[in-house]
Amino acid sequence: MLALQPAHAAAACLTLAVALPLGSQEPITLQQAIALAQERGFQAQAARAARDAARYRSDAFTARLLPQLSLSGTVPAYNRLVVPVVLPSGNTAFRPQDQTNPALTLLLSQKLPVTGGDFLVTSSLSRLEVLGPQSIVTWFSTPISIGLQQNILRPNVAGWDRREQNVRTELAERTYREALEDIALATTDFFFDMYGARVALDNAVANAAVNDTLYSLNNGRFTLGKIGENDLLQSELALLRARAALERSRLDDERATAALRLALHLPPGAPLAIAVSTGVPEFEADTARAVAEALRNRALVSDVELREVQARRRVTEAKLTNGFGATVQATYGLNATAPTADLAYQNLLNARQFTVSVQMPLWQWGAHTSDIQAAEADREGVVSQSRALIERAVHEAHFAALDLALARRNVAVLAKADTVGQKRFEVAYNRYLIGRIAMDNLYIAQTEKDQALTNFVQGLRSYWQAHYRLRRATLFDFATGQTIR
Repeated sequence: MLALQPAHAAAACLTLAVALPLGSQEPITLQQAIALAQERGFQAQAARAARDAARYRSDAFTARLLPQLSLSGTVPAYNRLVVPVVLPSGNTAFRPQDQTNPALTLLLSQKLPVTGGDFLVTSSLSRLEVLGPQSIVTWFSTPISIGLQQNILRPNVAGWDRREQNVRTELAERTYREALEDIALATTDFFFDMYGARVALDNAVANAAVNDTLYSLNNGRFTLGKIGENDLLQSELALLRARAALERSRLDDERATAALRLALHLPPGAPLAIAVSTGVPEFEADTARAVAEALRNRALVSDVELREVQARRRVTEAKLTNGFGATVQATYGLNATAPTADLAYQNLLNARQFTVSVQMPLWQWGAHTSDIQAAEADREGVVSQSRALIERAVHEAHFAALDLALARRNVAVLAKADTVGQKRFEVAYNRYLIGRIAMDNLYIAQTEKDQALTNFVQGLRSYWQAHYRLRRATLFDFATGQTIR
């Protein structure tokens, strides 16, 4: 672990209380802030809603592949119309007639997973009653009828839907995990915005106090004639700048705290404190492993797979939809008619049906060929885009691992520079008090000390940004050696 000097312990651990759901009053770390944002933040809630919706759609799709039972009917069906009636004399007269024809049908259907056809089992009962010159009451029953409907040389819609749904389900899960890592990366920015603002505020308070002391000292020296008016004015100007920087730092601290509070979905005005470790984890992220994990886990890979499945589907549909094809329908069952309902299920007769419907386009002016060529061209475009996306994912993962290693080395260098800058200013300050160095050298040392502190805070931010950017690019946690789930 890399460590800072104790001089920055107060800046690294903020002392405001934080109102957590469990009533904790301890400052929260970066990891705790990320967990809180992923649990309570608005973006996390939206991501979970999108994931849950995808899961429900997947459940609905799976349920529709199971046998479906439905009941349909017409209760009642009434018609009144005028019909021709042949009289005993041989003449034809038109008489009003009332008809009722209620019916109920129970249907059990199953989509065949391999061929995409439909297997049907039905049972129905209907009644026909005619009131008029020739009254009729007839019951018609079909206790059971087994049927099959199958397209030949046509796209298997059910099969393609199943392939797409499997990829969509995995894509939704990976997209959700990436959304959580996006939240982690955004929370890191808000967290270090607040940390940087608080460090800048503490430093501004210290600078204002130092410059106030220096101005009082220089005012006394000017009275004694030891320094000129120009030096006194320079000291006063430095004091005014330090006070202005202090006011600006207070506003920046309030703004950054409010932004982090909003990201964590805490109530407005709720107290918030953070604790920042000045060390970073020591682990190596191998570039080859990063690339392999990215190709295994990224949502982009599932998105590419979905695009390719859809492109292949369009080619298949273009080839089979408007070409030669046929539809086979076959049913076998039992039925009967009777004047009463109790007799409608007696003396059942066989009912059979077999139909082959052929579709054969004779001339399409080249439309079929053009559709196929367009679909194949689209597929080639998808393949090229997919390769580009995969290469981009490889590029991101490779350099994300390198960025993390560089950021870790920079933290060590910047921590040392911060310590040196702080020490140099202390030496310069003490030497100025005894009159051994000029005022310009003191202010240069102060500026370099402030810059070194700012650079170190930025170095910590850059490391944790690189850390979570690598997680986002690979969906893999190199610190634990586990895939992010």
